[in-house]
Amino acid sequence: MANPILVTGAAGRVGAVGRTVTELLLKQGKPVRAMVRTEDERAQALRDMGAEVVVGNLLDLDSMHRVIAGCDTMYFSMSISDAYLAATVNTAAVAKYHGVKAFINMSQMTISQMSITETTPSPQHKLQWLSEQVLNWSGLPVVHVRPTVFLEGFFLTLTPDSVRQSNEIRLPFGEGKTSPVAAEDTARVVATLLENPQSHIGKIYHLTGPQSENMDFYAQEYSKALGRTITYRDIPVEPWRDGLLKRGLPIHLVNHLVAMADLHRAGRFDRMSDDVLTLTGQGPLSVQEFVRKNAATFTASAKSAGVSATK
Repeated sequence: MANPILVTGAAGRVGAVGRTVTELLLKQGKPVRAMVRTEDERAQALRDMGAEVVVGNLLDLDSMHRVIAGCDTMYFSMSISDAYLAATVNTAAVAKYHGVKAFINMSQMTISQMSITETTPSPQHKLQWLSEQVLNWSGLPVVHVRPTVFLEGFFLTLTPDSVRQSNEIRLPFGEGKTSPVAAEDTARVVATLLENPQSHIGKIYHLTGPQSENMDFYAQEYSKALGRTITYRDIPVEPWRDGLLKRGLPIHLVNHLVAMADLHRAGRFDRMSDDVLTLTGQGPLSVQEFVRKNAATFTASAKSAGVSATK
């Protein structure tokens, strides 16, 4: 029997790239080892799909040996965290020890605009840039996947309340354009790379949605999807930041989100790529399609959406 493909972060909630990757690979008949942080109902759901479920911690050396041993191909992803770099180094060291032949790394697109002399105010961006450097230095057979902002992040997590309550999208994006990508499209790319990784080793793929537009345009897309008029209200960054802190979000995550908002205002998220279509043969989901699929979340009767990390 073939060695299992390792998928870290397999028990994610909103976004759920790892969980979707696991499902896609299993449907292709591939054996999958799904790494989770805790044994809970999400772990059991993965087991019910047919995955081999292992409990591990990216920061724990012993558990990562148990997780990686016997896997030739792996997908590495971690939520936004101030321990991101340490987790990457720990995982890379163990992967190299066990002779992993393909290491698919989930990064994010702002890295393409960074260098040894250029950074952003986001502490997470700096950690992810350093993590890419470490992986490149490691000599591991790495493929970097760099999605732009996830639809499930800013759009599904941070806009439903105001859309439900006042038919407004309230974000501090100014007139900046953006091209959000769905987690399901990102997962399709990752699954494609994991199924046959060797021709992709050493490459970098940038993932965006099908269009880059400002928030006034996307408000019209919300309107078409929901059948009622939705408008965009540009709001100041600082009160928005205070609101995120009041919701109990970790300061590291809030600082990252605020930096992303500033970069949006500066036009730094005006990006386009056809890598999703090229790699999978299927174009990425549009904002209108995404909102239509999640219409219940944007209606007055819907419960508040949960909060998730964004890229």
